[in-house]
Amino acid sequence: MTANDASLAADKRDWKYYLQEKVLVIFFLGFSSGLPFPLVYATLSAWLEDAGLERSTISTFAWLGFAYSLKFVWAPLVDSLRLPVLTGIFGRRRAWMLLAQVSIGASLLALAGMDPRTNIEGFAIVALAVAFASATQDIVIDAYRIESAPDDMQGVLAAAYQYGYRISLLISMAGALYLADFGSWQMTYTAMAGCMVIGLLATLWCREPESTGAADIYTGDTYAAKMASWFTHAVAEPFADFFARFGRFLFVILLFVSLYRISDYVLGILANPFYLAIGFTKSEVATVAKIYGTWMTVIGVGAGGWAVLRYGVARCLVIATALIMSTNLFFAVMTQVGPEIWMLGVTITADNIAQGFGGTVLIAYLSSLTNRDFTATQYALLSSFMALLPKFLAGYSGNVQESIGWLGFFLYAAALGVPAIILAFVVARWHDSLLGDGETDAGA
Repeated sequence: MTANDASLAADKRDWKYYLQEKVLVIFFLGFSSGLPFPLVYATLSAWLEDAGLERSTISTFAWLGFAYSLKFVWAPLVDSLRLPVLTGIFGRRRAWMLLAQVSIGASLLALAGMDPRTNIEGFAIVALAVAFASATQDIVIDAYRIESAPDDMQGVLAAAYQYGYRISLLISMAGALYLADFGSWQMTYTAMAGCMVIGLLATLWCREPESTGAADIYTGDTYAAKMASWFTHAVAEPFADFFARFGRFLFVILLFVSLYRISDYVLGILANPFYLAIGFTKSEVATVAKIYGTWMTVIGVGAGGWAVLRYGVARCLVIATALIMSTNLFFAVMTQVGPEIWMLGVTITADNIAQGFGGTVLIAYLSSLTNRDFTATQYALLSSFMALLPKFLAGYSGNVQESIGWLGFFLYAAALGVPAIILAFVVARWHDSLLGDGETDAGA
């Protein structure tokens, strides 16, 4: 820490504290991290709907999200592997960030030059490349954020990251829909590729953190010994710690986490196609569902943070699961009302506040379960369980919708959230005792 950093840290009431170089760097890296995700999920589904593809085909693109869910699989390689030339020039973290960002930009440009109507297989492969490079970038940025500042600054850096992330979502969702409405999807994805320059400039601007971790877990005189050391620390010990603390109740926790946002994931992949199918324009969707919706999400995030502080994470789990499930019913009402802007506004208000509230509560809950000795690994594993089953089922959303129609589909999506509400009562009941003295037969 420099003398200037130390001086600013001494008084966090000074506005300059929040504009330190490392805070601004994380803000721009958060922007770079958030930009690609909608381009292979919600925004991409709107493009495919516009192209006239069957919804059963559109919804299978939800499986691109497995790249984010399984990123813990190749995270150890990113953590330890040196890239030829680049690592020597920029350092381990910055080298991987540059590689990921260039790969994202190049893949988005490749998508811009393709027509999904004539080459859906090639289109899907390039979209997968975007998702894989984006997930890799997330791995490195998360590591960089943690290593670039002391613990007492992590809250500020997390907030800076979230603000950058949310702004980029506005651009790659609302901005992309506006561009597509007044121009073309090819122009839109070319522009989005250009926006990755912001992340590249941030990576070139920032400095490699003094500690990049991971090196001390490779002990031993031989390659086999070092790999055994890595496996023990990175895989075996985190799992063993989970079982030591939670026992058989760990399976209940994992099931609950898997079902927590299942209704949102199943519905979300077809949200944009639904808006367009019932008669909304892309500009209307961009204005209400994306721009206005972002502010509603921010309100939900704040409400979730306040509620966790006021009532504790256990009670909030029940509230969050009920909100996530019930607000999906607004979409069912919309199928009867039709393309009325006021109804879209009501639906987005309810749904996005619920998403923001539920997201904050989930982060607090998952964080409470992790052991600080294995924070990164255990959090990655828990968050992977959160998304694996929902994204798998989301891949079949189009088939379900084509079979039972929009009204039936939204009722089906809401019904999927009922088991999560039931499990929320069970998990909430045992939460404090499991994290307290641990004397409960739930963990026996």
